[in-house]
Amino acid sequence: MLVKPPPTRVAVFKTAAAKKNFFRVAFFLLFIVLFFSCVTVNPYASIDSLVAQEDFSKSAETLEENSKKIYRGRDLVLYYLDKGMLTHYSGSYQESSSLLQQGEKEIEKNFSVSISQEIGTFLMNDRTREYDGEDYEDIYLNLFNALNYYHRGNMEGAMVEIRRMNNKLRSLSVKYGQIITGMQRYALENDTEIPSNPAAVVKFNNSALARYLGMLFYRGSGMMDDARIDQNQLRVAIADAPLVYKNSVPSSIRDELTIPHGMARLNIIGFAGLSPVKTEEVIRLWIGNAWIKIALPVMTPRPSRIGSIEVVLNSGESFALELLEDMGAVVNATFAQKKDVIYIKTVIRATIKGIATKVFNEAARYSDNNQALFTILGLGSQIFAEASEKADLRSVRYFPAKAYVGGINLKPGSYTYTVTYYDSDRKVIAERRFEDIMVRANTLNLTEVVCLK
Repeated sequence: MLVKPPPTRVAVFKTAAAKKNFFRVAFFLLFIVLFFSCVTVNPYASIDSLVAQEDFSKSAETLEENSKKIYRGRDLVLYYLDKGMLTHYSGSYQESSSLLQQGEKEIEKNFSVSISQEIGTFLMNDRTREYDGEDYEDIYLNLFNALNYYHRGNMEGAMVEIRRMNNKLRSLSVKYGQIITGMQRYALENDTEIPSNPAAVVKFNNSALARYLGMLFYRGSGMMDDARIDQNQLRVAIADAPLVYKNSVPSSIRDELTIPHGMARLNIIGFAGLSPVKTEEVIRLWIGNAWIKIALPVMTPRPSRIGSIEVVLNSGESFALELLEDMGAVVNATFAQKKDVIYIKTVIRATIKGIATKVFNEAARYSDNNQALFTILGLGSQIFAEASEKADLRSVRYFPAKAYVGGINLKPGSYTYTVTYYDSDRKVIAERRFEDIMVRANTLNLTEVVCLK
């Protein structure tokens, strides 16, 4: 229930000139706020169009050509990861590895910023700081870099990346403790309330997709005990996070480590759709005898037409890929763990900005000679608070939304197979044909396919 604020006395201007100047300044400030609030240019439009056409090589080139317009100096993480994903999809695995590794270094460097520097973002908004990536971005970059290493024939490098991903997942629950403590101390020092975030945190510290790739990489390297551990951990991951994994364990998982003697196994991993992006949610709270505006980033899903994926081999066998990990749900779960930081900081920052407006308004009420000046300053500080309070909507745009997996035991030999993406009405969305692919025994035969529609 919202309680209306008490009525405010209207300042009386001493001269007509003061009144005229007041309205000039007020109109100018209001125009600036409205103008910049209405500018909604999508700098990614041309790249998104090429991605929709699945021209990943051209989309990576276009991103590079427009990088100085799209990314500021504090947005290097976005540049490295966006281009790293597009080059991965185009098959430029060496370049993708280099970019994703650079992005990871930037994330590590930016997150290590001191608490005092983090507190500095209270003046304006979070966009003023170096972007240190969202947790899901930091996690999934290792997964795709593992695939980069696999495609380049470096199984050891692939396993290292999966281990790095699992280590990051385990540390998520304690990652933000120090920052939250620092913000609460800052609130106390500035005599403001310490807000609590009503949103429940979804715990997520184990990825079925990471465990799946770990199982395959270990199996392909002959490390069967480690492969069994990851096979079991895959089941645990799905069981422990029902809000993330609303799917069951794919039926193919039980056969991954029981390949008959003399047979080979073909595995397919299919990525589908595009992961959520941030949009802004504006909320107004009644705090300290005034309404304050807070702007929060919320994860918004991007619709996908893909309903199912099927693999058909020239030998006559066929099988469906089954959903293993809803990566969009992982995005939401890991972002939920950062909401405490964002919410607390945003409320404290907005409250501090509101204090300035209150001070000027009180001065205008009791001043005989500078009533107009204090009124203008009060209005100006209020407009500044409105205009500067914007959510940080930066995020990587080209991660997929879902991961599907499947596998089949075959006699060693050469195969041609087609992977078909269907919508919910079984209409074909996209086809990927692989010709004369050697499927060998006692090694990993993994094919990666992607359709971001």
